[in-house]
Amino acid sequence: MTPVVAHCRTLLADGTMLTVTATRRPRAGRADVKCAVPDAARLAERMAEVVRLARLTEARLDARDQVVLSLDGMPAAGERNWELAAVLADRLVRGAWQAADVPLALGWSDAWQLGRIDGHAPPPALPAGALLGGAPRAGAVAAGYLPHLGALTGHADPGAAVSAVRAWFPLHSGGGNDSLAWVEVGVFPHPADATTDEEDTIAVPGTDAALQQAVRAVLAAARHFDGRGLGRWRSVVRFSEVRFQGDSYQLALVMADRLARGREFVPRGRLIATGSSTAWHAGQVEGVAGLAAKTQLILAEAAPGDRVLLPAAWQDGLPPGFAAALHARGASLACIDRIGLI
Repeated sequence: MTPVVAHCRTLLADGTMLTVTATRRPRAGRADVKCAVPDAARLAERMAEVVRLARLTEARLDARDQVVLSLDGMPAAGERNWELAAVLADRLVRGAWQAADVPLALGWSDAWQLGRIDGHAPPPALPAGALLGGAPRAGAVAAGYLPHLGALTGHADPGAAVSAVRAWFPLHSGGGNDSLAWVEVGVFPHPADATTDEEDTIAVPGTDAALQQAVRAVLAAARHFDGRGLGRWRSVVRFSEVRFQGDSYQLALVMADRLARGREFVPRGRLIATGSSTAWHAGQVEGVAGLAAKTQLILAEAAPGDRVLLPAAWQDGLPPGFAAALHARGASLACIDRIGLI
């Protein structure tokens, strides 16, 4: 029987024991995950992000209940051993994993969406039976080490089922920090009988609420254009830069998603794109501001094998010789008014 409350312990760098408690209750329209950490809003936000990303690697995910996570202490700034304990407490209380006793787990990851566990911070003394994140060190006994979440149940690395692709877009601010930024979309197969709303399957960690909402709306609409693109994936979207304005990233986002889902031909080099749309559900591509500065930046950064996609609305306004200069660098150019096989 699935428990209503579950616990998982961890150890801080000074050896102090910390317990993560997970409580399950009817969702009733509330958020799927809530973290209660008094006077530590950033820590609570990070805990919810860790749990949600780790959930993306589960073969089946039932989010009808809300899980409330809490800590009985406060880790110091920079301590991350609690991350694995939070993930395991969440799985225990939902019945996604079972343990005979209250487990002791130490581990952290920079890619929970891949199910990867990068390592752990060893405390002064380590009790027997602890679960340790990361691959075993030279000379260490392999038992108890978890390089990925699949190892909990003897399964394959869940990251092997993730297709992650990056596309680049010009980030223009009018200063010396102008650069090509990237957006990465990772997709994980979604159960065919799942009924979750498409936007709820898309995570955008580390960004503000406005950008998260915009990214989810763009991808859901662009997948609708595929006809059979909805309800098939759980996705994570990451940006190299999370603080920017404007919507010129949208075409790069859509193309990265299409590449990850096998809907486009893979370029020899990078895919560099800029463009937006008010009708992604119809596959339309529209122009964005900053033509002169962005084309100059793209030309300066283009390399052999790169594929450059620009809005068809820009075609007549491109700088003289722009296409020839790109070709001289070994890059290709297409101006498009809709998405599809390009």
